[in-house]
Amino acid sequence: MKKYKVPPIPKSIWKNPLHFIAFGFGTGAIPIAPGTFGTIAAIPFYLLLHLLPNLFYFIALTVITLFCMWLCEKVSREINVHDHQGMCIDEFPGFLLTMFAAPFHWIWILTGFILFRIFDIWKPFPIRYVDKNIKGGFGMVLDDLLAGVYSCVVLQILIRIISL
Repeated sequence: MKKYKVPPIPKSIWKNPLHFIAFGFGTGAIPIAPGTFGTIAAIPFYLLLHLLPNLFYFIALTVITLFCMWLCEKVSREINVHDHQGMCIDEFPGFLLTMFAAPFHWIWILTGFILFRIFDIWKPFPIRYVDKNIKGGFGMVLDDLLAGVYSCVVLQILIRIISL
């Protein structure tokens, strides 16, 4: 079995604001489960965005997604590592998509968090394909968006089942 060496966390995340943001506001520097901690860091953004009507939430999600794609591309080039495991800003649009149109309650936030982490780690088709084959900032964010789609669908089904 081939051993994969994880690139070190660049020191620039503590000096360059864009690198800091790309590394999930510093959560990507946590040595274990940076994606999980990055998703936790996305929760306060959801807490603010949930106040918006769905249309404005979706517009904000689109702007955040485009920004994250640009940022992931830029920072990857600057640190010379494609999709560094600590660069977890891509978790934000995925989690925010998971929570789209969900009722605001801690149980749904927790359920959305768990669902998103499951799909982001498991990577069912086509998420794994996108993760392996689509490069650049677009690919880095797209696989998390797809995990967000799966998570959002399952979350909405659960909401409807429990609301019956």
